Amino acid sequence: MLVKVKAKPRSKKEGVKQLSEDYYEVRVKAPPEKGKANERIVELLAQYFKVPKSSVKLIRGETSKEKLFEVKL
Repeated sequence: MLVKVKAKPRSKKEGVKQLSEDYYEVRVKAPPEKGKANERIVELLAQYFKVPKSSVKLIRGETSKEKLFEVKL
């Protein structure tokens, strides 16, 4: 399943919010440096979809706020 994500790094609260069927907003406390925010987004998406972290893969948007992830359910 492909999931579009709007990343919100350096947020006060962390969480995943569904905006539409395949579009999510993910807030993380981690800064967007050295992939820290992307790692945390993977962890939160894995928790949200109840899959292991290895089932969540960043496909596009490593340095962008708009990202595309593949989640293997």
